[in-house]
Amino acid sequence: MGKLLLILQFILSVFPADKDKNRRHVHVVRRGSKQSHRGNTVAKIWIEENGAKKIEVAWSELSASEEQMIVKAIDEHWDEINRLIDQVFDGKKIQVKRIK
Repeated sequence: MGKLLLILQFILSVFPADKDKNRRHVHVVRRGSKQSHRGNTVAKIWIEENGAKKIEVAWSELSASEEQMIVKAIDEHWDEINRLIDQVFDGKKIQVKRIK
């Protein structure tokens, strides 16, 4: 798993195996939690469609306020997230970015 961003108690990540998926997305993991029905992942959020920014929650176990905070952070850091995703997909080591 390629960790991209730390947002409060959440980690936004990508899986290298997702490289060939038709839409880019991030997995949201709640730090320290093992209670999710899909491992530690508590949400999957699409971040683009056909190369253009389009942020949509695919599924989520987050509260509405948590979703809103994460979607806002993705929107504000969209270019940086995509740059980091490219680096993960290219097999490069990245510096995880912390957002406050």
